[in-house]
Amino acid sequence: MQPMRKIIRQILGITKDENFMHAIEHIEVLVSKVLSIFMVVVILVAIADLAIFIIKEVFTTPYGSINTTLFKVFGLFLNILIALEILENITAYLKRHVFQVELVIVTSLIAVARKIIILDLEKVKGIDIIGLGVAILALSISYLIIRFSNSNNRH
Repeated sequence: MQPMRKIIRQILGITKDENFMHAIEHIEVLVSKVLSIFMVVVILVAIADLAIFIIKEVFTTPYGSINTTLFKVFGLFLNILIALEILENITAYLKRHVFQVELVIVTSLIAVARKIIILDLEKVKGIDIIGLGVAILALSISYLIIRFSNSNNRH
């Protein structure tokens, strides 16, 4: 009779752990849904901000000084692209319940590219530029490794 009780306790213990993990998964899904809604709001606000900025700055900028305004516009565009990539990361997690490392690396590459595009070369030290270059190189190599490993796993 004792071994049977022990087996029942083990089964109940597993069930409790499984229930707990199931509840945690529900919480993760709920948090992901809330984050995706917030990210959509952020994207819509960023688009409105971009539209206002373009109307206000681009059309009122005197001839010949559009270059500095363009860098700001490019930065705002890339902010929206980064937000879209983050939203894609969240929705991919909701679909598969797995973080897709490839998407995270692409988002990071866009973020570093944005930093390089809006970089004011007169205010930046050489070591900062080298650091950004190393970051791009490392992210690019990581992306290639992930991409090749994913393509090899599909075949």
